[in-house]
Amino acid sequence: MKNKFSKSWVASKRPGKQRKYVANAPIHIKRKILAVNLEKTLRKKFGKRSIVVRKGDKVKVVRGQWKKKQGKILRVDSKRERVYIEGITRKKMDGSNAEVPIRFSNLQITELNLDDKKRIKNQPKQEVKNGDKNAP
Repeated sequence: MKNKFSKSWVASKRPGKQRKYVANAPIHIKRKILAVNLEKTLRKKFGKRSIVVRKGDKVKVVRGQWKKKQGKILRVDSKRERVYIEGITRKKMDGSNAEVPIRFSNLQITELNLDDKKRIKNQPKQEVKNGDKNAP
């Protein structure tokens, strides 16, 4: 992988090449890489294992210093591959609070923000179980 970034590059066993691919990827491709693990109930509902994270989603931190903390996503930084969550702050030297950036791979989505109609349209429809005709 000599170029900084190549769309035709498929994969490599070498972690350094994988990191280089993500680090040098354009923002519109990095955004798709920011997929976050879904909770088991949501996996069954939408038939997917992970979904690209968005502002307004409720997430749970599953790794790191802030483990088991839950909150709503305030901001997604695609360039730095970080997510800012409501209620997770750190005190600065001047006494003010600063939001803590958390990597998307350390999160799990507990509730999706379905305000955007396009986001709902892109998801597979729920299966009808037990002959229930009124189910969506």
